[in-house]
Amino acid sequence: MPKEHLEARRRQILDAARRCFIHNGFHATSMQDVLAEAELSAGAVYRYFKSKDDIIAATAAEALAEVASAFEADDGARPPDLDNIVDLVLGVGRPPLSGSQESAQLLVQVWSEALRSPSLCTALKEVMVEARGVVGGLVARHQQRGLLPADVPAEQVADVLMALVDGFLVRRAVFGHADSAAFRNGMRALMSAPAQAAP
Repeated sequence: MPKEHLEARRRQILDAARRCFIHNGFHATSMQDVLAEAELSAGAVYRYFKSKDDIIAATAAEALAEVASAFEADDGARPPDLDNIVDLVLGVGRPPLSGSQESAQLLVQVWSEALRSPSLCTALKEVMVEARGVVGGLVARHQQRGLLPADVPAEQVADVLMALVDGFLVRRAVFGHADSAAFRNGMRALMSAPAQAAP
């Protein structure tokens, strides 16, 4: 069977599973649900995946790869403007981070599944370490140019930015609408606020 056909069939299964997982969650979705959504026989699906856990792992791996791609390092000599750092963290225009409510719901499920799966937890930590390094590097470049205070380690600023984005994603997953532009404006205001001297 041609490789293109095999990959298309695998894609068909994963897309169907993703739709099921978004609507029903990982553990409320049965293999029968996936078979029905994909319109394939059990034999056709089990040729590619031995179990539902394998499908969950593949779906989670894709979601993490999409997240990682949002944090690809910028190799330009001049760091992006401050607004672009915020855009990088939010992943504006990238479905895993700033897309539909369904995209956010899937990512939140991946986080939850990481509490149960040590291997997924390890993969998630690796993605977040990479993201923290990229965002921290951008923050450091802004500190060097005097655009951000330099008295706080860049990695700590990156951690806060990423935690704020995590909260944004949870809000989008649970409540449906979250305004990316308004969120960026709020983050920009917080980041530009002058530090208060201790009393």
